[in-house]
Amino acid sequence: MTGRRSVVEAPLGAGPGPEDGARPRRADARRNEERLVAAARRVFAAQGTGAPMEAVAREAGVGVGTLYRHFPKRIDVVEAVYREDVDELVQAAERAASELDPWAAVEAFLRAFLRYSHSKRTFLNELREAFDKSPDLKLRSRQRIEQAMALVLERAQRAGVVRTDVDGADVMQVVGPMCTSPTLSEDQGDRLLTMVLDGLRSPSPRAGSGPGRRRSGPA
Repeated sequence: MTGRRSVVEAPLGAGPGPEDGARPRRADARRNEERLVAAARRVFAAQGTGAPMEAVAREAGVGVGTLYRHFPKRIDVVEAVYREDVDELVQAAERAASELDPWAAVEAFLRAFLRYSHSKRTFLNELREAFDKSPDLKLRSRQRIEQAMALVLERAQRAGVVRTDVDGADVMQVVGPMCTSPTLSEDQGDRLLTMVLDGLRSPSPRAGSGPGRRRSGPA
């Protein structure tokens, strides 16, 4: 993309977690933590973040003591769910870039972002507390999401299917509020995302790079 410096300078990878530098944990401890995070996401989605911690332990099939050994405070499990959500969003960008044609990759990533925004709104108040507790969490997460956006957007711009007068920061300004709007429904989010995609599409896409085509070779 002419005149713009790419923000993608290193592999997106997984962001640093709260235990970076700690000695490796046992496999069963890792499995329990993964089960607890998955259970917390389901419980929060069904009952809100005010759900008792006992409900998370019960959903995960572990004792309350196990839950509190991994996550001493409610905010700790909220932070863990959010970190995993960001990881999954970044991985969605990487999969889209490696498996889909450029326009289809942009659409797939933005739809993954919409799913991420629905999840984030579930525990937005608690997440603000987590950001206050760990300011680097917000900064690192935003950087990783912006890099993921740039990965798919700039590739599509090079292919001629996305307009070149916008960058990832512009798109984030448009779609970012979906994460914080308390009144945004899933149907409305789908409609707004369709409008965003229509606005991003290049007026004259190159042949063979239209939506829905799987990759047939290197980008």
